[in-house]
Amino acid sequence: MTDATPLLPPEYLALMARGVSVIVASASAARVPSLMRAVGSHVADGGREVTVYVSSSQAGQLLDDIAHTGQVAVVFSSPASHQTLQLKSRQVSLRPMAVSDLPILQRYRESMEREVGAVGFPPTFTQAMLAHRIDDVVAIVFCPEQAFDQSPGPRAGTPLMTPGVGT
Repeated sequence: MTDATPLLPPEYLALMARGVSVIVASASAARVPSLMRAVGSHVADGGREVTVYVSSSQAGQLLDDIAHTGQVAVVFSSPASHQTLQLKSRQVSLRPMAVSDLPILQRYRESMEREVGAVGFPPTFTQAMLAHRIDDVVAIVFCPEQAFDQSPGPRAGTPLMTPGVGT
């Protein structure tokens, strides 16, 4: 049975669920970083499971690094407010996108059109930024182990959850 206690503070769960800018990162065994903009995201079970979607043809190094190190860091950030959350995990799996993921990607694109539109960019900008082929999308599924407030200001870097909680 799943614990009903939210893993993250409600304002951060709301940020993630809203569909804001998502950057996915990892590093090689030699600690060379790799990163890619996600084309979608989904939060399940009160933040205990997060899925982010990337274009495999554009994120080859990132996917290789995740596959070899089992580590991922994901940043969720509001373009208008710069409220930012960073999640880290060593519990990561990769899977091909499923047909059931299509509505998630559609909602994410629509949300990002609103988010990026709030800072003055037209929907066509966001559509180009998130363009992908459906058969090229890979889902990165992880259980957050660490979370940090990364919003600019005095709280940047503040842990939001204790390592090991929810894992």
